[in-house]
Amino acid sequence: MTRKMISTWTVLLTFCLLVVAAPKPNFSGAWVMDRARSFGMPGNMQQTMTVTQTEDQIEVETKLIQPDNERTVKDTYIMDGKEYEFTPATAPNAPPAKGKRTANWLPNGNGIVVNEVTTTVTDKGTVTTQIARKWTLTGEGQLTIDLYIDGPNGSYETKRIFTKK
Repeated sequence: MTRKMISTWTVLLTFCLLVVAAPKPNFSGAWVMDRARSFGMPGNMQQTMTVTQTEDQIEVETKLIQPDNERTVKDTYIMDGKEYEFTPATAPNAPPAKGKRTANWLPNGNGIVVNEVTTTVTDKGTVTTQIARKWTLTGEGQLTIDLYIDGPNGSYETKRIFTKK
């Protein structure tokens, strides 16, 4: 091998090791939504989350709070890029849904992307919804969750900004 080839391989190997060694964000903790900076959900909704993270698994317990209703939704994201079946949360008195989900780390080390496809059988036929969730952390201890939803009623986006309790 020539010196130039050895040098090129050394640089490439070093770069690959740095990419692999990039620290993954830790979302663990109690989070409260900053209602004033969030959008795309009912105006009277408040939200809190408790996140527990171990290696490549994230457990989320979300409390959705409205004046006449409070419910808790639990979720698990397995960060290996494989597709998993899950049971999506549905509104009270809504038919049950089925879902498939994949979750991946963002390459820059500051977040995750979760892609979901849910199906619900209704009296009007099967309804399919696709959701992409992007979680990112900032240096200020802020968590931003962008949701992109494509469903039978059109496409829309929501953004929820959380601060750590």
